[in-house]
Amino acid sequence: MLKRVAIYTKDNNLKTREGVNRLVAEFCNRGIKIQIYKGSEDSVICPGGELIEQFSDLSTISGLPDLVLSVGGDGTFLETALKVKDLGIPIAGVNTGRMGFLANISDEEISHSIDMLSNGEYQIIERSLLEILQPYGLFDDKSSTALNEISVQKANLSMITINVFVDNIYLNTYWADGLIVSTATGSTAYNLSVGGPILSPEDGSIIISPISPHNLTIRPIILSGESKLRMVIEGRSSEYLTTCDFRSRRVPFSEEIHIEKAPVKLKTVMLKGWDFYSTLRNKLMWGADNRN
Repeated sequence: MLKRVAIYTKDNNLKTREGVNRLVAEFCNRGIKIQIYKGSEDSVICPGGELIEQFSDLSTISGLPDLVLSVGGDGTFLETALKVKDLGIPIAGVNTGRMGFLANISDEEISHSIDMLSNGEYQIIERSLLEILQPYGLFDDKSSTALNEISVQKANLSMITINVFVDNIYLNTYWADGLIVSTATGSTAYNLSVGGPILSPEDGSIIISPISPHNLTIRPIILSGESKLRMVIEGRSSEYLTTCDFRSRRVPFSEEIHIEKAPVKLKTVMLKGWDFYSTLRNKLMWGADNRN
């Protein structure tokens, strides 16, 4: 049973504000304590007038919540994941954005979904994370951990050469615009757009998918989740681009990229009666026929 929840959002559009207000009202009516991310100077209150605790850092609040709700799109979910991954708190995503693979609770279903969450009618899906080990501290004080994917890409018009080693065994040299190293969660993100395979979210495998490879015989490959990747990148310019979900940084060619599965997993919420495959059918419109 839920006793305390935290709400995180970074958006300030009308649809998201309305979603947050509905969540607050529903939880307050059920007597569940609420902690809300301090995105503005405005205080948030329950309909009965009770003040709600605000936070800027979950690790400093009076008591950890049983659940964190990410309100927005999948981008908001990715940011929420970074904030809670080391705390072991499950995340549920309320979608006020567009696609919503991660934020899979629609704003029209908030009331029914909160009933299910309050009654414990959900299961926890543990999702693998990827981590850039080298260069260390690539994103300064921000985490080098990714829920969706890490990529290396060209920083200008010329393609780059990427030499990939798996557990120090040479895999291949890619002449391409870049490479995407994806988790199962990220298989429906950037990986999907370049023709990579879709994996069930609890799968621990790692996907390598090329971006516009020069050799047409090159295809995506699925590796064991325990694989340790090392990439040596070359090109005509002086640097390449590395991304880690929503973060990016230019890196000199002299720097290798080392990637491994992170030591922690992210706990996410799947409501009972829902499943990944129905989400695929709905979001990708599998089986839909516009002629009917």
